[in-house]
Amino acid sequence: MTYFYIVMKSILVDLHIPTDKYILMYQGVAQNVFAHALDGRSVRFPAEILKPFLLKDGINGRFRIIFDDLGKYKGIEKIQ
Repeated sequence: MTYFYIVMKSILVDLHIPTDKYILMYQGVAQNVFAHALDGRSVRFPAEILKPFLLKDGINGRFRIIFDDLGKYKGIEKIQ
């Protein structure tokens, strides 16, 4: 029997974005988030993927952004 495993690549980022800064996305001023991953890499991703995590005090926590082997976005999850 042969088993195939799909290995997803991911990056961890700690984000602390106040609501007023995140709102800039809705105004068309900001479309991307630039951050440093925990491993030191720089990463840029669309701000819209954070919408489900927006609370009245902004977006706060550690997130895992998941990509496929070609680097295409697959999902995001809050892990802390």
